[in-house]
Amino acid sequence: MSGVETGTITTDIPARLDRLPWSRFHWMVVIGLGTVWILDGLEVTIVGSMSDALKDPTTGLGMSSADIGMAGAIYVAGACIGALFFGQLTDRMGRKKLFLITLGVYTVATVATAFSMTIWWYFAARFVTGAGIGGEYAAINSAIDELIPKKYRGRVDVAINGSFWVGAAGGALLTIPLLDPTVISAEWGWRLAFGLGAILAVGILVVRRHVPESPRWLFIHGREDEGEEIVRGIEREVRDDVGDLPDADDDSITIRQRTTISIPTIAKTVFTLYPRRSILCLTLFIGQAFLYNAFFFTYGDTLSTFLDVKQTGWYIAVFALSNFAGALLLSPLFDSLGRVRMIAGTYILSGVLLAIAGFMLGDLTAVTLTLFGAVIFFFASAGASAAYLTASEVFPMETRALCIAFFYAIGTAAGGISGPLLFGRLIENATADKDISGIAIGYFIGAALMVIGGITEIVLGVKAEGRSLESIAQPLTAEDAQTASA
Repeated sequence: MSGVETGTITTDIPARLDRLPWSRFHWMVVIGLGTVWILDGLEVTIVGSMSDALKDPTTGLGMSSADIGMAGAIYVAGACIGALFFGQLTDRMGRKKLFLITLGVYTVATVATAFSMTIWWYFAARFVTGAGIGGEYAAINSAIDELIPKKYRGRVDVAINGSFWVGAAGGALLTIPLLDPTVISAEWGWRLAFGLGAILAVGILVVRRHVPESPRWLFIHGREDEGEEIVRGIEREVRDDVGDLPDADDDSITIRQRTTISIPTIAKTVFTLYPRRSILCLTLFIGQAFLYNAFFFTYGDTLSTFLDVKQTGWYIAVFALSNFAGALLLSPLFDSLGRVRMIAGTYILSGVLLAIAGFMLGDLTAVTLTLFGAVIFFFASAGASAAYLTASEVFPMETRALCIAFFYAIGTAAGGISGPLLFGRLIENATADKDISGIAIGYFIGAALMVIGGITEIVLGVKAEGRSLESIAQPLTAEDAQTASA
């Protein structure tokens, strides 16, 4: 294996982290790292809710429906590139350094969005904002999985990824007063909305500074003393909070430490040792990315264009709260009933319901469409969140952040860029006749991709519930150590 070797060690750090009971330390990890999805939800919703404000050439930027779709696609493109760029840095430089950097990139870019003077400035700012968010997905998911005990990993990951919808609901409700000209000037309302995202990001940064580096990353990269010190500190903090700790399983692991591991080595490992898991992750990500980016990025535009809704914020807030409720309420079942049953069930059920909505689209009102969407995405949100969980736990530790980034980028590029572009074009083409059924084809495509994802989970899914990360996918350096010993 390429890289600089620093020695062979045997460590029980993973077993000690996995046996910890839930404590205030784990809540700090959830709040400090998981709240980034609230920012993403805030960003996406503000754009979706403010389509009319951005279209006005006097107070906005004179954008068309196609431009709104293009902005969504550019944001997703930035997220894909940011995930790949920052993802490989996360595996090389560490989780903590990158989850501080990526949050900084997001903060600067969202402030720049608020000061947009032209459509191209807006597009550029959205691209960089997306890059910061994409980097966050890789750094945060890997750090969370490596710090949360195996007993709680599934429910925590699904619920945290579902917190996107807390931001979505908040963003939708914020746009109501910000788009009311009797409360604030229309010229400044949409700009202030983007600025509020930056304020929230600064608050998250304050909490995030106290989240430690992943001990798992440290001991693999030749810094086992630092990893040991962090684990002892976590154990001490948890003991002070909940009392005596249970004994750790006798489950030590021997590895050959490497300061760096090349990207070609990582790619070879993923696609030669785990081809079935690679196909699974791609399918799950493409399905959920098309579904969400197509439907939600343009949902506000759909309501205002075809159903004469002036204040879309209330509708989007209901839709968003249903999504969060689904992720929160269904998340424990991913640990009890298991990953395969829950992922397959949520994907297939939401896909079938979306297809039914497509057939009924011409008869739906703004209220019934929103209620239909709330039911569909109650299930879809839990499944979509589990796609990130799957990518973050079924590959070796040294590849984790880059694998999350890769599958997120490829899946989102295929589904997340094409979705907004397709829906934006469908909305524009159907506007002349005011015929909402003209966008039904987008619903059918999304439904088919979700059903395919569910079937793929049944065939290729991994039963990861209650298992340590190292037992699901052995670290590359552990296999290297065994080879050397033999």
